Amino acid sequence: MLAFGPGLAAWGLVTGVAMTQSGLGVGLSLLMTFTAYAGSAQLASLPLIASGAPIWVIWASAFCVNLRFVIFSSQWRVHLGHVPRGRRVLLGYLLADLNLLVFQKAWPSGVREDGQVPYILGGATIWAAWQVSSVIGILAASLVPTHWGLGFAGTLSMFGLAYGLLTDRKTKVAAVVAASAAIAAYALPLKLNILVAIAAAVAAGELMEHGQRAARRLRGAG
Repeated sequence: MLAFGPGLAAWGLVTGVAMTQSGLGVGLSLLMTFTAYAGSAQLASLPLIASGAPIWVIWASAFCVNLRFVIFSSQWRVHLGHVPRGRRVLLGYLLADLNLLVFQKAWPSGVREDGQVPYILGGATIWAAWQVSSVIGILAASLVPTHWGLGFAGTLSMFGLAYGLLTDRKTKVAAVVAASAAIAAYALPLKLNILVAIAAAVAAGELMEHGQRAARRLRGAG
């Protein structure tokens, strides 16, 4: 997980600065970083909060951005379904996108094996990297000039992290569809182009999955 540390720290720093500079203040920013622990959802909701968007728009944006964790949870179920519920809740809080990426490379079999739970817990080191950098950003926000361009640095780090998640044709196509939809709908108010991009990517993924299932059925029938 340490290989992702620099990019994640840059992202956390940018998010910490953004929370404070968006008007949340230090107290609410600290509360948000420790309870939400979802950088993409935080960055998606902060401009909406700052612009006074309706609460349903803020909730919908954060919800849609984090919908991917429903899919991730179904994949974790095989490996964590036997763990007591309290520990599952704790692990669920600590697990992020990168945890699943690294875990699947280390345990490609897709079945439950001994040693997986300690390995998963060890991957939670990225939680510490995120929180330390985010808290630094929150506390030092007033010292960071806007002309430093940290927002662009955060965007670049997110590109790097997202690239590591593009592991097959379906995810690559969904990423291209999402980017195209976000640009096409950029003129929409309240950052609603984010919702459009998510919906388009999910639809593209579902269509490709449906096509693959249909192709498998045809091969089986033949």
